[in-house]
Amino acid sequence: MKKENQDVIDSIAEHAKMELSSVGKMLDKAEVPPQVDALVEGPVISIQKSSVYIDLTPFGTGIIYGREFINAKDIIKKINIGDVVKAKVVETDNEDGYIELSLKEAKQALIWSEAEKAIKSKMTLELTIKEANKGGLILEWQGIQGFLPASQLKSEHYPRVEDSDKDKILKALKLLIGKRINVVMISALPKEGKLIFSEKDNNPEERREIVGKYAVGDELECIVAGIVDFGVFLKLEEGLEGLVHISEIDWGLVEDPRTMFKVGDKVKAKIIEIKDGKISLSIKALKENPWNEFENVLKKGDIVSGVVIKFNKHGALVSIKQGVAGLVHNSGFGSEEKLKKTLELGKKYNFQVTLFEAKDQRMTLVYLDETKKTE
Repeated sequence: MKKENQDVIDSIAEHAKMELSSVGKMLDKAEVPPQVDALVEGPVISIQKSSVYIDLTPFGTGIIYGREFINAKDIIKKINIGDVVKAKVVETDNEDGYIELSLKEAKQALIWSEAEKAIKSKMTLELTIKEANKGGLILEWQGIQGFLPASQLKSEHYPRVEDSDKDKILKALKLLIGKRINVVMISALPKEGKLIFSEKDNNPEERREIVGKYAVGDELECIVAGIVDFGVFLKLEEGLEGLVHISEIDWGLVEDPRTMFKVGDKVKAKIIEIKDGKISLSIKALKENPWNEFENVLKKGDIVSGVVIKFNKHGALVSIKQGVAGLVHNSGFGSEEKLKKTLELGKKYNFQVTLFEAKDQRMTLVYLDETKKTE
């Protein structure tokens, strides 16, 4: 009898082991229930006035309601029963036994995921400039505002402003509002809700390599890419420009570069400086220096005739030959007002040289009649 009892016990134990093993295998195969912040998807099984139900078999039913329903109204309008949607878990088991979901947060999570992919692939995006501030431009991608720093603009859009005047920069940037430009995304910060864009290839090594092909003294055939008050931007090659400052355009006085050039003109220029990846050019360096004609010829005390070509705060600029001009100071007349009453723009007068340095292109003059009065 004892033996029969033991056999029954052994049989029950073996059966129990088999059942436990079977349950264990089932548990191993079972999927892990979704946790908060996880993205899930399933078909829409019901759309009510203030809630949406989603089948999340085998975990149960998901619900979008309350604040999440209101936040996702624009999305919910576009879905129908049977549509498979992605949502984000905000509560795993509420008081009614549903898994609470957020469509809006799921959409945002997917957008940030797309942003990361766009950064890795360096995808080109065509976006509209919405706003401008002193630092750059505001763009919008997938409903998220992004920033394009002025430093990341291509040369044709970069605000060409002398002395980096912030108000002038802002004025120039505002002219771009409404335009569509091609950019790449270079940074995405989901927690801060920020995107950073660039209009140019943000590769300093590549730029150094491009600039490294050039040297001071090189004479180049360039194309006028932009004209501003303080000079002319010349295109050396695709993606590389250099500046010809107004003082390096010609030996003669240049008041407005726009009267001398137009965008697209072919111009010869010489590289006079390469600094911090920027190239400075000179057009006048390829022209004969008119000051050389007077070297060792003109000296202090000589009498010359010249035409008044400009007034400035120091006095009058007088040209004795195209490209060779000297200053007649206000002090020789007692005041700026008296100088302007005595000398007229465009008229020729006699002057005496008080300083002449051809090498440095420096000359000062004194009005001859004033000289005679003081003698």
